[in-house]
Amino acid sequence: MLVRARLPLAGALLGVLAAACGLAACSSSTGGAGSTAIAVTGTDTACTPATTQVPAGTVAFRLENKGSRVNELYVLRPDGTIAGERENVGPGTSGVLTVELPAGSYTLQCKPGMTGDGIRTAITATGSATAAASADPRLDQAVTAYRAYVLGEAKRSLAGAENLRDAVAAGDLAKAKALYADSRIGWERIEPVAESFGDLDPRIDLREADLESGQTWTGWHVLEKGLFKAGTTKDLQPTADRLVADLKELVDRVPKAEITGTSMANGAAELLDEVAHTKVTGEEEAFSHSDLVDIQANVDGARQVVTLLEPVLAAKNADLASQITTGFAGLQKVLDWHRTPTGFPPYTSISQAERRNLSDAVDAASEPLSRLTAAVSS
Repeated sequence: MLVRARLPLAGALLGVLAAACGLAACSSSTGGAGSTAIAVTGTDTACTPATTQVPAGTVAFRLENKGSRVNELYVLRPDGTIAGERENVGPGTSGVLTVELPAGSYTLQCKPGMTGDGIRTAITATGSATAAASADPRLDQAVTAYRAYVLGEAKRSLAGAENLRDAVAAGDLAKAKALYADSRIGWERIEPVAESFGDLDPRIDLREADLESGQTWTGWHVLEKGLFKAGTTKDLQPTADRLVADLKELVDRVPKAEITGTSMANGAAELLDEVAHTKVTGEEEAFSHSDLVDIQANVDGARQVVTLLEPVLAAKNADLASQITTGFAGLQKVLDWHRTPTGFPPYTSISQAERRNLSDAVDAASEPLSRLTAAVSS
């Protein structure tokens, strides 16, 4: 789900790169396939790309945040689904978004403050890709395997939500509370794909802190607040039913999702970015405090992408493959230290020093992972 601003190590490094390049489009290893990153200047009131005509194929956009609030960048397809997104670009920093765009019309969207409908600019991808990374048969295999993984995890969360709904319907508070965190694991592993549909994520996973004026609050966190703060299943049945229906829709839509090697790599980075911004702070699970369960699921999902893309990455950049593996190993070691025979403890039991240690491990894993998209699309 949408996350709040915190600048991890990867973001700081992108800021250094931006300073070296300046505001104009520049050659960048964070772009795709030897491409140039197209500068997009974002302020609190404008979203201005250096050009609205881009070459079809692998395209990199660099959002330069000249505003006073955290910003994010989206590329939307004509049907409103998300081709790619780059969240949490702090004031005075930059972030790169690499996407694969077949020839056609798209919308570039900035979201100052990461709320509302944002500021939109029409762009067009013209011509045809001359060296599309998606032509690599190893990437085709990775995409096929990942789609099956995403479908399996979506079905896992659907089954978990159905069990949760049944417990709510039966008025069994203890059982419903016990089922809550587990029902979210599949979702947390594949959330970037679910987010790409645009409308599903806020219906399923919106936090109370991100609720906008006039917006109807539905999804897991409504149940979380009722079960863990109010301590009752009363009046939660409609929300539980709606959650099951929305997850059924997710399962139905996965086979049609636009998935590429580039989007997979972007998604892996997004998962760790979300850990850095809302999970290690304890903001995500404000009532159940099951954040460590979510964090492990995010790590699992990102690592699955790396595993599937490893044949391509190892051939193109063996050193980066090794760095990413090392980063995940270090992060997993920290998570395993917190694990008990019965699972993860409540996040409220984790000291500030332990949270900083976890945050450092996330940043260490995020930095090499932030270079995965460029390597895969090169």
